[in-house]
Amino acid sequence: MSLTHTLGLLTHPDREWEAIRNESESVGKLYLGHVLLLALIPALAGFYGSTQVGWQIGDGQIIRLTSTSALQLSVLFYGAMLAGIFIIGRFIDFFAATYEVKDSTPRGITLAAYTATPVFLLGVIAAYPNIWVNMIVGLIAVAYAVYLLYEGLPILMKIPEDRGFMFASAVLTVGLVMFVGLLAITVVIWSVGIGPVYVS
Repeated sequence: MSLTHTLGLLTHPDREWEAIRNESESVGKLYLGHVLLLALIPALAGFYGSTQVGWQIGDGQIIRLTSTSALQLSVLFYGAMLAGIFIIGRFIDFFAATYEVKDSTPRGITLAAYTATPVFLLGVIAAYPNIWVNMIVGLIAVAYAVYLLYEGLPILMKIPEDRGFMFASAVLTVGLVMFVGLLAITVVIWSVGIGPVYVS
């Protein structure tokens, strides 16, 4: 059922956010029907791109990862996406009282999961690991995800748009802090030996 909202969020987000609000699906159902499936797209694309296609810096040789190394990194990336959606969702629920959300139904994870939809979908570009193409498509995906956040939060939480803007800005700040934290964790993980291993 959750996957049916994917196209709607891309074509008519306002109506789709209303439909999502009216459904009130559980976290388990949301993960099974939406997050677990869509998060596989960038993880599998990244595995394929880093092992089969490879990337090139300037006129240098094509660089590929070993299958074992790419699989480890893809699994860690997949897990980080699943955990990130949950953590940001819990933060949204925690902030709800501060922004005077009257509805007692926790909707934070729902908002986080559906907001991430364009990032999941456009993650398919990782199958072609060209740094400029990936950066441009990544920026488009993030920009649309931010748009969905600002558009969807007031609808999902049933709060005025001005308060929704401030709430969404706080959520965006938490997301950026989490991203920086993830980069720091990546450095730590690489330093203990779970880093990329290149095909020689």
